[in-house]
Amino acid sequence: MRLQIKKIGNSTGLILPKELLQRLGLEQGDEVIVSQEPDGFKISPYAEDDDETMRIARKVMKQYAGTLRALAK
Repeated sequence: MRLQIKKIGNSTGLILPKELLQRLGLEQGDEVIVSQEPDGFKISPYAEDDDETMRIARKVMKQYAGTLRALAK
């Protein structure tokens, strides 16, 4: 699906067709998370527990930074 980035008022946005919103399980006003994947980007519905999950992940990554660097090699 090819979409075009457009000027919306004083902002720039991407208008998602109704079909895509349905496939993503989203509706107008929902918040989303956009994450970069090795093969592109992923759009997911935002969940209230996402902030807590990221807080925990950052804590673990900081605590085990050396181990994670070694595993990444």
